[in-house]
Amino acid sequence: MNFPLYIAKRYLFAKSGNNAINIITIIASIGVILGTAALFIILSGFSGLRTFNYALLDSSDPDIKITATEGKSFFYENAIKNVVLSSTDIVAFSKVIEERVFIKNGEKQQIAFIKGVDDTYTNVVPLDDAIQVGTWLQKEYTNTSVIGNGLAYKLAAGVESFGEYLEILVPKKGTGFINPARSFRSIKTQIVGTYFGTEEFENKYVFVSNFQAQQLVNYKKNQFTGIEIKLRSEINAANFAVSIQEKLGSQYKVKTKAQLNELFYKVINTENFVSYLIFTLIVIIAMFNVVGSIIMMIIDKKKNLKTLLSVGATLSEIKNIFVLQGFLLTIISMTVGLFLSVIIVIIQQKFQIFMITSSIPYPVELRGSNFLIVITTITVLGFLAAKVASSRISAGFIDK
Repeated sequence: MNFPLYIAKRYLFAKSGNNAINIITIIASIGVILGTAALFIILSGFSGLRTFNYALLDSSDPDIKITATEGKSFFYENAIKNVVLSSTDIVAFSKVIEERVFIKNGEKQQIAFIKGVDDTYTNVVPLDDAIQVGTWLQKEYTNTSVIGNGLAYKLAAGVESFGEYLEILVPKKGTGFINPARSFRSIKTQIVGTYFGTEEFENKYVFVSNFQAQQLVNYKKNQFTGIEIKLRSEINAANFAVSIQEKLGSQYKVKTKAQLNELFYKVINTENFVSYLIFTLIVIIAMFNVVGSIIMMIIDKKKNLKTLLSVGATLSEIKNIFVLQGFLLTIISMTVGLFLSVIIVIIQQKFQIFMITSSIPYPVELRGSNFLIVITTITVLGFLAAKVASSRISAGFIDK
């Protein structure tokens, strides 16, 4: 057996005659266990939140969205129709109309966006799966709408308000004198469903049929503000966007889901990274206990070290004894911390103890990448802590 490793194991597992050193070692071990567990649980929590938020985006945004480069709208003519219909990478597409509007329910008023959609919209964006109360728009029913939970709360409106119409208004275009009484176009709709999603999404859209939207904004039958596309699962959205942009030319803008939510993605990734740094700092603080524990052990074993040096052990081998001792202490504590944190994560997944709201459990996710991050972080920090502590050993120190 490797000589430094053999002695390191003896020093680590054998009870010291000095009770203070035993206590310090236990405290150091507990610090690493708690630091490891906290780091892994936080990373698992952010992995769960990322997956949860991405799932919400899947219910609100398409894989690809095509809009006009200039102006708000364009006509669905052969130039764009042929490109969309000829692509075998497209599973489904939907023509949509978006416009900023003024909505009223009784005395309550809000600024929002109307979104006109066709019958194929839920094949592109599965928003019908995000309906919390009521149903999605039905073809056989006219003058109906679906509204976000956030808007429904602000307007005190919902599916239960049957017979009370949601009024949607948009300013008329024109120049010169405007008669306030005739300055808005409006439609009245019955709310048939409310949906959930990200906070911004819930407070942004009122969904109606394309026919209603065209009436409201005075668009022609083949005039729309965008085309939303669902791609086959194996297709890379970024590559597809570049390809279709070349075919359509500069007259149109083509954006992926990531580009449509660029700020959202940046915020999620930044929060994850900052949390990792904060909890790594906590682990570093815990590693000071490991340094202190090893230094105390070095002082306690000073006479033994002199004996080892006398029987032929080199100074380098003696240093390696305490490097390995600190490293073993870290590895064992890390293993215990990972075991405990995995149990906690599994309990949360199974029993949903911690909740975001009364109906939404805090999402956590076990990922191999999180194991790798934690193991690498703790191992490197433990090795550095052991190296720092063992650097106190010198021939002069042993001979004193």
